Amino acid sequence: MKDDEPWVLDDPGKLKALAHPMRRAMLRHLGLHGPATSTTLGSLLDAKTGTTSYHLRQLEKYGFIEEIPERSTGRERWWRRAETGDIRLPLPAQLAPGDRPVLAEFHRIGLEEDKQILLEQLPAAYQADPAWVKVSRALGRMRLDELEDFFEEYILLLKKYGRRAADAPPEARPLHIRLLAVPADLPATPDV
Repeated sequence: MKDDEPWVLDDPGKLKALAHPMRRAMLRHLGLHGPATSTTLGSLLDAKTGTTSYHLRQLEKYGFIEEIPERSTGRERWWRRAETGDIRLPLPAQLAPGDRPVLAEFHRIGLEEDKQILLEQLPAAYQADPAWVKVSRALGRMRLDELEDFFEEYILLLKKYGRRAADAPPEARPLHIRLLAVPADLPATPDV
């Protein structure tokens, strides 16, 4: 895979690896705070070291994290988030029918995380430091090809302005950034 090519999670094993709340919490911690051990993660997540070790091995198996050999000694293994680049989800039709529930679970867990991390924390984050909180809500009309172009330009902006932790200047802060584009003409959508 080239650095600029999207990594499509069309392998059910990769999707399953990310469709687990503890693994996602581990990835989030490694992304925000940098390298950690199984013991550190277990303490943070209120889990036994054996449990966190198992989940770390699953994440490693599918390329989401990697061991830091120069930091690991004996039984203490240090882990960091791998540079995975642009991760994309498959369309349901790209998966076997039996694997589609995993994609649905991936979406469910992700939306629950967004609700907790972004939506519920937004008012307090805005109160604490409004300059660092940006919100945009819009209603636009696009053809499907225009939506695809819009999304690809959004990804390019993330690549242009988003930095890896190792490359970020000291004043840079980690930010949760999401693009949500959903049809507004679905039957259950209220008028706003």
